[in-house]
Amino acid sequence: MSVSTTPSSESLERDAAALHSDHGKVDAGEIAIGVIIGRTSEFFDFFVYAIASVVVFPQLIFPFAGPIGGTLLSFAIFALAFLARPFGTALFIAIDQKFGRGAKLTIALFLLGTSTVAVAFLPGYETIGIAAAVLLAVFRIGQGVALGGAWDGLASLLAVNAPENRRGWYAMIPQLGAPIGLIVASALFAFFLNTLSAADFLDWGWRYPFFVAFAINVVALFARLRIVVTPSFQKLFETRELQPTPVHTAIKAEGPRIAIGAFAPLASFAMFHMVTVFPLSWVFLFTQETPVRFLLIEMVGAVFGLLAILASGVLADRYGRRALLAVTAAGIAAFSGFAPQLLNGGAIGELTFMISGFILLGLSFGQASGPVASSFSLANRYTSSALTSDLAWLFGAGFAPLVALWISSQFGLIAAGAYLLSGAICTLVALWLNRELARSSSDKTPAPKA
Repeated sequence: MSVSTTPSSESLERDAAALHSDHGKVDAGEIAIGVIIGRTSEFFDFFVYAIASVVVFPQLIFPFAGPIGGTLLSFAIFALAFLARPFGTALFIAIDQKFGRGAKLTIALFLLGTSTVAVAFLPGYETIGIAAAVLLAVFRIGQGVALGGAWDGLASLLAVNAPENRRGWYAMIPQLGAPIGLIVASALFAFFLNTLSAADFLDWGWRYPFFVAFAINVVALFARLRIVVTPSFQKLFETRELQPTPVHTAIKAEGPRIAIGAFAPLASFAMFHMVTVFPLSWVFLFTQETPVRFLLIEMVGAVFGLLAILASGVLADRYGRRALLAVTAAGIAAFSGFAPQLLNGGAIGELTFMISGFILLGLSFGQASGPVASSFSLANRYTSSALTSDLAWLFGAGFAPLVALWISSQFGLIAAGAYLLSGAICTLVALWLNRELARSSSDKTPAPKA
């Protein structure tokens, strides 16, 4: 098809807006649906790649490095997406300002889908040598840039439209995408690992989850576009001042809060990897357990995590989001002292570790983004929230599988517990700093005249 006959992203956005011009009153429930769909697609991509980093890439891309070395190299490439996300945010905010939110989202999700499906066609080391690792790194960077651009502002829009007494409940809604994405990704890999021979799985079976990820991205694109380009939503974004501001403007205005927001959820993110990516790598490398069995255990744990995320909304509205985050960070600190060793405790130990870990994760992760993001000014909330999310994933999650596997392989599982403890301490310190910053700001605000 020639370029002249291909519709532009601007015309596609106008057509979508015209198609839904009769869209009625916007309600928080509809925003929540869009948020869950978007987050589920992103987390599904995340877990498909993470699982492949353990059961596929060490053998396919890094066979020369051995099982542990190959997995560490896989996790190093895994981290590249988190390094690329802030750059993607800056790039796509510029696209948003020039061409609109619909164009930005379309390009970002097209890049995400293309980078993801490209991994499915990746040749192995035996076919093209070290170029396989280079291509994998390029595709992973593409995923990271796209994830930075996939920020659609719906989570912020949901937060500012939440009823005063239900903010904790609405804050946890975006986090539901994590356990849902993990359940679907784990189920797909467990199915192919269980039904195919090892040779067939390594040859072609592992590629199917990446094709599914591409299909889910397409569905998510249309679902999110249906929301963000409708006139009523566009008006709501404008009246709520949820418009993108340049990155340097947001950093200048909200720099301290962005920094605190990046570290406040470290306990959640450290726990996130301690019960998802890291234990799969440990069990796969250091025990006789099959990956299929442990993936099923992860699915069971994810169900408990989903229920805990829901519970976090109720508890946060009753006791406060900061209080819940502080209590769960203390719980994670206690958990770090003994729980990782349960991974060497056989079936019962693994199940106990995963269920208790996912419950703690759900309670903390469910409110991880709420307390600090709510303190951003509306004028800068869109960009500041995107940057905070990028930096939180980078510092809390990007290198977590790599660091946790390396230190535990060198010093044992107790070292992984120490890593988890450091995340809990960072969260407690960040929450205290956020409270002090809020108190300082309120003290500087002049009292109203009588």
